[in-house]
Amino acid sequence: MSGQSFVFKQFIVKQNKCAMKVGTDAVLLGAWADMPSKGFALDIGTGTGIIAMMVAQRSSAIVDAIEIDIDAYIQALENCSNCKWKDRINVHHLPLQQYTAGSDRKYDTIVSNPPYFSNSLQASSESRTKARHTCTLKFEELLNGVVTLLKNTGTFATILPPKESEDLVDLAKEKGLYLTRMTRVQTCVGKAPKRMLMQFGFNPASFSENTLIIESEPRSYSHSYKELTRDFYLGF
Repeated sequence: MSGQSFVFKQFIVKQNKCAMKVGTDAVLLGAWADMPSKGFALDIGTGTGIIAMMVAQRSSAIVDAIEIDIDAYIQALENCSNCKWKDRINVHHLPLQQYTAGSDRKYDTIVSNPPYFSNSLQASSESRTKARHTCTLKFEELLNGVVTLLKNTGTFATILPPKESEDLVDLAKEKGLYLTRMTRVQTCVGKAPKRMLMQFGFNPASFSENTLIIESEPRSYSHSYKELTRDFYLGF
């Protein structure tokens, strides 16, 4: 990996134009979320395009990816245009609210690695602020888009810190979306969960949960983490 690009097994992510670089959250979400064997998938806030390409690698679905920041959009378009699934990935430069209003497509899977800081000190650059903070896409707006665009049998997957995940679960329930699957992500044994991987659906009948530990020992990745990300990371 370098500041300019991140090399995965089947694709390369250039990231020199993006405020937010490739991170563990995106890789976890792209590897963890349930994928349809075919149909349509939507990546909200695609950034570099990494999750859109992971979805395309894991399925035969047509993937739509939307991004509000112009530099990130250009980067995602470049990355997706250079990957082997370019004919199945469409990158759009517009906000979710506008995309929802103009789309009549229903999705089997929606994924989003969303902005989640609302009260913390905002980042120094406008692009980084948009990527990290909910100033341009609040949770309610995100869920309104998901509810409108998701098929009745579809799934919505996301990743958030624990406190923000509780807020999202409560708000989703108000809109008829129910938590069906959850993985608590711990950086190492004995640490409190740092992230929550969550999957939602319109049917509240089932729910499963577990814990994923990234490092079994300092600087030693756990077997579970390697298994989850084996199709993507070099060396796993």
